[in-house]
Amino acid sequence: MNINDAVAPLGAGPLTEEALRRHIYPLFSRTLAMPGIYLANHSLGRPLDQTEVDLREGFAHWQTRLHNAWDPWQEEEQQHRARIAQLIGARRADCIIPKVSAGQGLRTILNALPNGSSDVPRVLSTTSEFDSVDIILKQYAAVGRIHLESVSCRASDGTVDLAPLFAATPNAQLVIVSQVLFTTGQIVPDLDRLADACHQHGARLLVDAYHAIGVIPVNVTAMRADFVIGGSYKYLRGGPGAAFLYISPDALDSGLQPIDIGWFAKEMPFLYDRPNPPRFAPGGDAFLESTPPVLTYYQTRAGQQLTLALGVDRIRAFSLERLTRLKRYLAEAGIAAQGADEQHGAFLTIEHPAAASLAQDLEQRGITTDARGPWLRLCPDYLTRDGDLRQAAATLASVLAVSTAT
Repeated sequence: MNINDAVAPLGAGPLTEEALRRHIYPLFSRTLAMPGIYLANHSLGRPLDQTEVDLREGFAHWQTRLHNAWDPWQEEEQQHRARIAQLIGARRADCIIPKVSAGQGLRTILNALPNGSSDVPRVLSTTSEFDSVDIILKQYAAVGRIHLESVSCRASDGTVDLAPLFAATPNAQLVIVSQVLFTTGQIVPDLDRLADACHQHGARLLVDAYHAIGVIPVNVTAMRADFVIGGSYKYLRGGPGAAFLYISPDALDSGLQPIDIGWFAKEMPFLYDRPNPPRFAPGGDAFLESTPPVLTYYQTRAGQQLTLALGVDRIRAFSLERLTRLKRYLAEAGIAAQGADEQHGAFLTIEHPAAASLAQDLEQRGITTDARGPWLRLCPDYLTRDGDLRQAAATLASVLAVSTAT
């Protein structure tokens, strides 16, 4: 079934479980035929049936057109970049540079920072960043490529407090922060103000928006971030290997010099000219790399199209509705959870010293969740039925009762 044809009967009003069941569930017939309850949508998003069809299309170009497949492949790349630009409020599609991981996007920016023998870049971040960002920054610092300062933005009452980040910004050239914290799901406020503070002191702001894109409204233009990293693995249902780096028009026009590049960054790559120094393509195309993994553009297509067709605002409203129900069912079972409000993203968290063990126990009972540190994370989406939420809450209560008894 065509995605637009499936979405059209929903109209422009709020999403409902009944309407989704009738019109959207059929787009996921293979995934929804699997047993169990899936509450790890904040980790690996569930794919549409159409995704397999799209991948076959990309492969068929290779199989039937051989080297001429580059024409449709490059067209699909441009559409891929344009869809991401629309999803995050970017003014230009060339500001989107495809990457195989968000970490690759981070390294692209770190490597483009001015780095002389007496001028090691000063990078400021928080202690709450995802492991990939954390390990890259620490390794760059360990080998002397950056001076790294990490500050805690967790207040004594558990809320997000950016005051330490604002205070340290005058000493930084690059500031790195998440839009949604991967451990607790808390939305980091005032990123536009942080961007202004960075620019006032000659610094640039990089935002990790992986836990925001596709499930809460993102507008990088209003945010005024210089760089944004993210990808399709989670809420965009595009699987692994399909991430991106956004570079703002102002940052592109500032003379930022690309280092992580390849022959697709050339002005006209298929002419095979070899000027020295190189001549780069205009705008963000100057940050493209070597031969790209073209099938990822087909892999991500259906998830991006469905997200755009449903609308992120409506997805967010329905996500909050599902989270509120789950939080209520958990409370009725005596379990306190955090989330289901405008200060949190798309998942609930339950703080418990044995969170990882709880996730394993739930998995054995057919409920897929995950844990990060002491936080058990539960993420329904618009494919999650009310009955699944009730069953998940009851099962977790049973698991906790057993663990307490032992």
